[in-house]
Amino acid sequence: MKKWLLYILAGMFTLALLAFGAFYIWAEQTYEASDQLPDIPDRQGDWLIFEPDGEPKAGVVLYPGAKVEPEAYSYIGNHLQEQGYLTAVPSMRFNFPILEAQKADAILERYPLDEWFIGGHSLGGVAAAAYAGENQKQLSGLFFLASYPSDQDDFSDTDFPVLSIYGEKDGLTTLSDIEEKKYLLSDAAVLYEIKGGNHAQFGWYGEQKGDHPADIPVQAQQDIIVEKLMTWLEAS
Repeated sequence: MKKWLLYILAGMFTLALLAFGAFYIWAEQTYEASDQLPDIPDRQGDWLIFEPDGEPKAGVVLYPGAKVEPEAYSYIGNHLQEQGYLTAVPSMRFNFPILEAQKADAILERYPLDEWFIGGHSLGGVAAAAYAGENQKQLSGLFFLASYPSDQDDFSDTDFPVLSIYGEKDGLTTLSDIEEKKYLLSDAAVLYEIKGGNHAQFGWYGEQKGDHPADIPVQAQQDIIVEKLMTWLEAS
């Protein structure tokens, strides 16, 4: 093999390594749960499990947003647990949900409940929609928190239960984004706008780059999310 070709291949390999290293460093700079959050359970492997006393009404899988630690959704998990819902939040490879859209398989096999719902925050919602698109028969509904499906996951010709909760002040998943992707949702979709809510407060981890300031406190936004999610779960 000619030396110039070896140099080119070596250079391409070095660039690929540098690119991966840069991505890995970026991906590991995560948003951690706020110190204000009480009652955060220990992880069970890759999962944060909120398990109610007695037989669960149903199961809920919540995929986290990109670079957001699962513990940041503990407020939601604890409240769903109190209402009888087994809630599971996974950690994702490189903290990037779209790389492990099928992650829910493990928890559905571990807990063979009659009903499972899946959803996610931001990019986690995109990954959850990808999973739901391939596994509708195993699921009872799909929810989005400041999120929407990709163009490949079209639920418009179905009556699949869908909930979309989004924030008025969201700087990352904007109102125009929600409006633009609404056509992908099912006829049964329920949409709810949180007045004064932003992107980061769909979890509880502080401010996020690119987001707008919220007009309401984080606990107020979290309480609205829990209320709307509970109402939808009970009705689905």
